Amino acid sequence: MHAEKPLAVVTGASSGIGLALARVFAENGFDLVVCAEDAALAKTADELRGRGADVVAVRADLAVYDGVEQLYGAVLATRRPVAAAVLNAGVGEGGAFTDVDLADHARVVDLNITSTLHLAHRLLPGMIATGAGRLMITSSVASMAPGPFQSVYNASKSFLQSFAQALREELRGTGVTVTALMPGATRTAFFHRAGMDDTRLGRMTKDDPAVVARQGYAALMRGRGRVVAGSVSSRVLGAALTALPDRLKTLGQRFLSEPRPRRLVPGGR
Repeated sequence: MHAEKPLAVVTGASSGIGLALARVFAENGFDLVVCAEDAALAKTADELRGRGADVVAVRADLAVYDGVEQLYGAVLATRRPVAAAVLNAGVGEGGAFTDVDLADHARVVDLNITSTLHLAHRLLPGMIATGAGRLMITSSVASMAPGPFQSVYNASKSFLQSFAQALREELRGTGVTVTALMPGATRTAFFHRAGMDDTRLGRMTKDDPAVVARQGYAALMRGRGRVVAGSVSSRVLGAALTALPDRLKTLGQRFLSEPRPRRLVPGGR
């Protein structure tokens, strides 16, 4: 790796917002340590190298303790300070709370929350010691509303948004900034993987992850506390959610996330 270039760490980097962010970092002169759990990460690494970055690709499951330690070990092995870290890996599960397996709910918590705490706790001391660094935590506009039929996911994103703002205040004066990225509904595989194809939210037009990434990167580099990123409609929604009472926000989330009732076809199964 080129020691004179800044180093960024991006999780969830094989697709969606994570991939788009990794591209932006590469285009802006960063080397990268990228992480995801799927085989597509190898293709991502090759693409980023083609954009001029030196890349360490770590295929690991961050929902487990050893996966986070594997990633952190790879970061340490570069022997370079981390200039920026994007804790973006996440997953969701759509459906009624009691219809979703407990293990699937637990994985949402393990990946979205526990891995973020774990990796932040590993990376921040080095940033504080050097007196510089930028940390981004991917939350969501969903963090601003209770989420029927996405109850654990929305709650996890609320945790992350609160956690990011608390860390930001704790780190004031250290040279390290923390930014919460809050995208609206974005065109990624998230909704399909969460089993939400048959919901209004799953079917609606979504934001371009490249737009979210550019806006997120700009906010991170400016040291902003949080950014609602995406289309104008997503940013307007974010502003509206700050003013609406929880009851109305909850009803709105139910409208978007409740699966359509299955139709019974005579003679069918």
